[in-house]
Amino acid sequence: MAHWYVAVVLGIVEGLTEFLPVSSTGHLIIAGHLLDFTGPKAETFDIVIQLGAILAVVQLYWRNFLGLLKHDPNHAFSGFRGIKLLVLTSIPASLLGLAAHGYIKQYLFGPTTVAWALGVGAVLIFIVEAMPKRVRTTNLDQITPMLALGIGMFQCLALWPGFSRSAATIMGGMILGAERKTAAEYSFIAAVPIMFAATGYDFLKNYSLFGTEDLLFLGIGFLVSFVSAWLAIKSFIFLLGRMTLRPFAVYRIGLAALVLLFLGGAQ
Repeated sequence: MAHWYVAVVLGIVEGLTEFLPVSSTGHLIIAGHLLDFTGPKAETFDIVIQLGAILAVVQLYWRNFLGLLKHDPNHAFSGFRGIKLLVLTSIPASLLGLAAHGYIKQYLFGPTTVAWALGVGAVLIFIVEAMPKRVRTTNLDQITPMLALGIGMFQCLALWPGFSRSAATIMGGMILGAERKTAAEYSFIAAVPIMFAATGYDFLKNYSLFGTEDLLFLGIGFLVSFVSAWLAIKSFIFLLGRMTLRPFAVYRIGLAALVLLFLGGAQ
């Protein structure tokens, strides 16, 4: 494996970007090229550290996840109904991801395609933020099955590396009438089942690439990703009550331009 500091850098990148509308996959692809850490082993390492970010969500929203085990009459987002909402959100991207997995891996995991995804996502953020807001959903308990399925349809956009699952689901929720902060919180929670399934599937296919000598490297990346994601989620939710998504769109455009300028020819 690479030097330990590569695990630290990639863990920070993953944790800080996984749940922000800027694309963790895109940032990891770019960082991997800059650190000369690419190939099947690097891609599987990225999967492992994503699990660290997922666990940060579970820790922060443990009451919501615990509530899924038993229906709470005071909270509609609980028990079987809560599970059903998460399943509805996960189905579209899961099916499309399984069907297009090979194509995505072969053709879309490169700096140029990531740059275009960053740019397209930024334009859509500006459009969504400029749209008239008809807020009908202000908390998780008000999420309906149709809203959950609709957010799941938008989540399919995240299969394009660089677009950002967080951006796709938050924008989808806002378009469909969810308040920005509520859309973000549901985006975080809904990420857990689909990300756990996707990362588990990829890791089971490729775990043989690693030996016992790689465990420390994997552990460092996992732990750093967990801590970074925890801090990023707390900060993002705090900021969403005071700002729009436009600053993230500006950042995406700037990053896309830099990637095309310096890494546009990389594969």
